[in-house]
Amino acid sequence: MTIGALAKAGGVGVETVRYYQRRGLLAEPARAGGVRRYDAQDARRLRFIRSAQEAGFTLIEIGELLDLDAGEDRGRAHALAQARIAAIDAQVAKLTAARAALEGLAERCAAGEGKGCPILGAFEPR
Repeated sequence: MTIGALAKAGGVGVETVRYYQRRGLLAEPARAGGVRRYDAQDARRLRFIRSAQEAGFTLIEIGELLDLDAGEDRGRAHALAQARIAAIDAQVAKLTAARAALEGLAERCAAGEGKGCPILGAFEPR
């Protein structure tokens, strides 16, 4: 497939494919008849990169995961996954606290408590 077809199969733009190639995450095949041709393995790798990004992995971590896959270092891959899980848990805790605070402000606002809107007041610089 062409780079355009590869990009479409991975749900990204052509420039994103080129960026991943510059970062060393995707191989740049040799030209055949003036056109680079990609195969199903390239499409799988591109989809993996996108899925790993959606899970919150950085491109550096994704590169490491791809390298680990080649060497089958499951211990290091597990450690990377555990670190990502811990980071997600921290984000969830932070978002849960923010939600609870905003929910309390919304309840105070709806009840008409105090002077002015408590939501607006909460975000004013002190």
